[in-house]
Amino acid sequence: MRRKEIDYILIKMLESKKNLSDLNFTPGKPLQVESDGELIPVRMQPNFSNLTAFQTEVVALNLINNNRRLTESLLTHGSCDFSYQLRDKVRFRVNVFSRSGRYSIAMRKLETKIPTIKELNLPDVFYQMAEEKNGLVFVTGATGVGKSTSLAALLNQINETKAFHVITLEDPIEFQHSQKKSTFNQRELATDFDTFENGLRAAMRQAPKVILVGEMRDRETIEIGLSAAETGHLVVTTLHTADAGQTINRILGMFSSEDEKLVRVRLADALKWVVSQKLLPKTGGGRIAAFEVMCTSLRVKDSILHGEKEGNSFFEIIKQGSARSMISFDEYILKLYETGFIEENTANAYATRKDIVGRGIDTIKSSRGEATSDIKSLELDRTYKRNN
Repeated sequence: MRRKEIDYILIKMLESKKNLSDLNFTPGKPLQVESDGELIPVRMQPNFSNLTAFQTEVVALNLINNNRRLTESLLTHGSCDFSYQLRDKVRFRVNVFSRSGRYSIAMRKLETKIPTIKELNLPDVFYQMAEEKNGLVFVTGATGVGKSTSLAALLNQINETKAFHVITLEDPIEFQHSQKKSTFNQRELATDFDTFENGLRAAMRQAPKVILVGEMRDRETIEIGLSAAETGHLVVTTLHTADAGQTINRILGMFSSEDEKLVRVRLADALKWVVSQKLLPKTGGGRIAAFEVMCTSLRVKDSILHGEKEGNSFFEIIKQGSARSMISFDEYILKLYETGFIEENTANAYATRKDIVGRGIDTIKSSRGEATSDIKSLELDRTYKRNN
């Protein structure tokens, strides 16, 4: 199988479904694309039902294209990450990985157009985040929920409004920013720098105002990120954490108990925003994002410095912080339900506190004049007899 044939297969997979996000090659399964969060098999001519281990390996080796570093990473670590350009059509973020001695491939389709905050319907706090002059901004969530897209929209807002030097450290480069009002230098792991730690250390000598770090993966990167934020840089980055509280605890958990006190002080001073996001099934098909937003405040700093306690947990701070543009997942989910973007069962399934969301749904239904219970009427059971 040659490169032209691989590209032909990729094009056919792209054409098979609208709104697809990923292509999947797994031995024992047909060619698959992910659309709206579900894997869908792809048929083409000549037709073959299930991929063999040999076929997926051939595709993987063609995509790797004799790159020594990627080959060594695959053999040593069991996986490798890289980008792939399909002619002039589309770019992919590719992960080739080993499972039981066989290779599978996951290809994330990368958008060519940089989205805006308005187009993505992101919370208005993203405009406030773009006005920050220094500090740490985290956008968190599971893999595939759109963290990179949200960050691209944030950087695009900076690009359109600020004459800043922006350095990005990515693995791989996903959105290619054009030179607008800001000056962008986008750097890719393994091609332009060897580790996020070294790339971030070098970035501090490259006179940026804004630094994007694709992911804070380890203690060393967190430490340098804190130093960059403390020395007047705006550092925006991601973590694979579910919410704001988990984000703070994950960062603190990277440090020993001896270092934790100092890190708490530094983090309390440097942190500006934590925005977490999820993707929920949308009414009528597709998906829609839900957000949790926490910004710095005296109560947030106190909880970082001294730890969460009853009445001052991050969840409670966010719940009571609407005046500072904070919002919890549950509040955001209730707004989506009230406006008809999601169904009741979706709201309950994705709720952080199901009792809070349940009561909120009942309140919304009552305001609409809808029934909040299956019970239609109450009456005495006259057939009941008490046994003495």
